[in-house]
Amino acid sequence: QVQVVESGGGLVQAGGSLRLSCAASGRTFSNYAMGWFRQAPGKEREFVAAISWSGGNTYYADSAKGRFTISRDNAKNTVYLQMNSLKPEDTAVYYCAAVITYYSGNYYVQSGEYDYWGQGTQVTVSS
Repeated sequence: QVQVVESGGGLVQAGGSLRLSCAASGRTFSNYAMGWFRQAPGKEREFVAAISWSGGNTYYADSAKGRFTISRDNAKNTVYLQMNSLKPEDTAVYYCAAVITYYSGNYYVQSGEYDYWGQGTQVTVSS
């Protein structure tokens, strides 16, 4: 069984930064492609960022480009989402997701492609 656990959410003022962490366990972490999604109140879950299991390929939603950075440390079984220049519209529950893949360069942007999800961590950006 694969477990995915997020941490690092909180309350921050507009323009501030947060770093989310996601730890995955249960299988060789380097076989997981990882992604971050978010869901704001009354809205559907949306893609934020994804990273291949090699870490060499990343992809961002337009809303995240230039402000967010996804990275991973396979030695620590952890993926990160560094969020800078936060805006009130970034307020949401952020979810980490994992999918087992044997293709080192692949990343995935559709929520249905992911097999394992964390419980989410709340990010609130005040104006």
